[in-house]
This record gives sequence, C-alpha cells and structure tokens, in this order.
Amino acid sequence: MFKLWKIAYRDLGRNRRRSVLTMAAVALGLALVLVLASLSRGAIEAALKNSIRLDTGHVQVRAASYDAEKVSLAWEDLLDDPQEFAARAQALEGVVAASPVLWASGILETRDQTISVKVVGIDPLSEAYAPFREGLVAGKFLAPDDRSGLLVGQRLAHNLGLAVGGRVSLLANTADGQPDEAVFAIRGLYDTGIPYYDETTVFLPLAKAQAFTRTAGRASAIFILARHKEATETIAEALRAPGLNVLTWRDLNEIMLQASAMSASILNLMNLVVLAVVAIVIANTLLMSVFERTREMGILAALGMKGRQILLMVLLEAGMLGLAGIVLGLLVGGLSVAYFATAGLYVGAEVTSTATSAILAYGDTIYARFSLPDAASSAIAALAITLLASLYPAWLAARMEPIEALRAL
Repeated sequence: MFKLWKIAYRDLGRNRRRSVLTMAAVALGLALVLVLASLSRGAIEAALKNSIRLDTGHVQVRAASYDAEKVSLAWEDLLDDPQEFAARAQALEGVVAASPVLWASGILETRDQTISVKVVGIDPLSEAYAPFREGLVAGKFLAPDDRSGLLVGQRLAHNLGLAVGGRVSLLANTADGQPDEAVFAIRGLYDTGIPYYDETTVFLPLAKAQAFTRTAGRASAIFILARHKEATETIAEALRAPGLNVLTWRDLNEIMLQASAMSASILNLMNLVVLAVVAIVIANTLLMSVFERTREMGILAALGMKGRQILLMVLLEAGMLGLAGIVLGLLVGGLSVAYFATAGLYVGAEVTSTATSAILAYGDTIYARFSLPDAASSAIAALAITLLASLYPAWLAARMEPIEALRAL
C-alpha cells in the first residue's frame, strides 16, 4: 500500500499545473457550497427571528372564531378581557412579555397620496414592543394615554413625505362595519431594518385603537414572547382553554417554514450541480493522466501489478487531489463565511420591499451563519463525488492488457 501511495503521489507531481488547477476546482467548488449554505442558513434564521419578534411572537392566543386574514373586529371574534389574560400569561415561567394587541385595516391619507396600512394597537410600555422602541430614529415613542399620536415607519414617512410633528388622516375599519376617520399627529418614526414592515405598519396606543375601532376594550390576540423557543409548547399548553385558539410560532410561520424547506431543497440541488461540475473536471484530469501513462500502465502490469492495484493507485491519486482541494476549500470557504458573518451581504431595500418579504422577513443585509454539520457533510460529499468521478478512469486503467498498453506508444 505504501508503494501505491508513493507512486500515486509521484504521478500527481508530473503535471503540477494540471494537478494544482484540479485541486483549485475542488477547493472553489466546496468554498462556494459552504458560502451559499451559510448565507441561506443566515437568511432563514434571521427571517424567522424577525418574524417572531416583530409580528407573530412565540405564542398567540386568539378567540376561536378570529380570522386573521379578514382582520375581523366583530366583538364575538375578539378577546373579552385581554388585560387579565395577558397578566396570567405573563406569570408563566419562561414568558418574557405578554401583551394584548389589536389589529385593524386602514388607509393613511395625505394631501397628495393614500396608502393601505396595517393598524396595530399596542401597549407602549410592554417589552413585547421593545424592537420598535429601540428602532426609533426620530421623535418619541407612544405613551399609553396618547389620544392623537401615531407611530409610523421611516420608510413609509419618506414615501409619503411625512415628518415628526406632521399630521395625517387615518381611515380604519370598526367593529360595527362602518369605517371611521381621524387626524393623528406623527409622534415618532421607527426603523426595524425590515422594509416590508416599515412601509406597511402604523401603531396606536391600545386604548386609542380600541376607542377608534369601537371594540370596547377588546383585543385581537395576546402577543407572547418566550425566553427560549423550546419553552413555547409548555406555555401554549398552559394557556389552552375552550373557546380559545392558541398558536405557536410554528403555526404562525408555517408558510415561512415551508418556503424555507423549499429553498433548502433548491440550494441542495445547486450544490449538487456545483459538485457535479467539479467531478467532471476531476474525471477529465484523471482520464488525461491515464492516457498519457498508457505505456507505464502496461509496464506495471507486465511486472506483475494486478488490475485492482492499478485501480487503487488511480483512486489514491483522486483521493489525494480531493483531500488537498477539500482542505483548501474549507480554508477559503471558512474565511469567506467569516467575512459575510461580520460584514454581511447587502441585497438592497428594493429586494426586501417586495411581497416576498411579507412571507420571509429579510433585512436589506444577509449575514452568514456557519454550521459545522453542514461543513462536514459538504466536505464528505465533495470527497465522495471525487472518488466516484475517478472510478471510470481507474477502471479504464485497470482493464488495460499489458501487450496492448506497451504497443500504444
């Protein structure tokens, strides 16, 4: 075996340029696979985190008849005593924040423009809305007793030409089915980093939103944030009761999870294509090497080397090329992932403002997330494909007849 290793290593050094280029192809292919996988993982994890903290929470409690798509404000579809229920939820172990929330559909009107928005009534003091408080870029946050203040996204304000202190007309649906309209002053502008939310969502204090929509102290849901996602099921189980619909983050982000699974499948297919191209490069390199050494193969066979030994020798060459390329690929890919994990990949607000970001809450910059299992599986796959690609050249070399090989040159 040692002699076979020695011969294989010597053969790789005969044409160093070709060997180096083949090794580089393996390295670049593996590095590309690692970077794509890390960016995809980072985008999916960030989208899920953004959706939970900004929109769905870890758990939501709704009336059993509430239809989120219709944004119903009918009293029978709302929670009767949301403050008491929120206090009970807040007392559960693992709960960071539990707060009533009221959702309504609205139209924001300026002198020149109108735009459809999602109106959200919140408790401004709750930790559940810390992301919006921390994302305040101008003005001040809402106060619980504010009767005429409105919080809007910075992007929405820019699109409509609004500023802090400006006044805007808001038309919203109400519990009795008749829309109501009122003029509000813009108290502050927020920026969450998620263009879709910042362009479509406005906030009112919960008490004002309830009065404006004539819902008489009711709420659409109880928004609950947990300390860890693992505590979600325990919290949800403790809150389940007749007449209530208790939804976890998995239920609320089902479409996102399905889209993430689909994108992962597409990414795996792309990775296979990249590795298949690498396999073709390796097969071509080894075929050229075998054809160039036809006479040598004949001499080795004439000296008593068996076909399986010649096959193993070619496989060893491929293995050495693959391992060297994998080591280099892990180094290049790891450095690239480290860079994108720190600096991120800017994709632009135009991409994240599309309807797709309503499902996948991407920010305008995607940060890579390294996964050791992904890197290990990619390296093993690269080595396996390298060896598979070398089977035909190895088989071709092993089946050469000594006399025919010696006459080839």
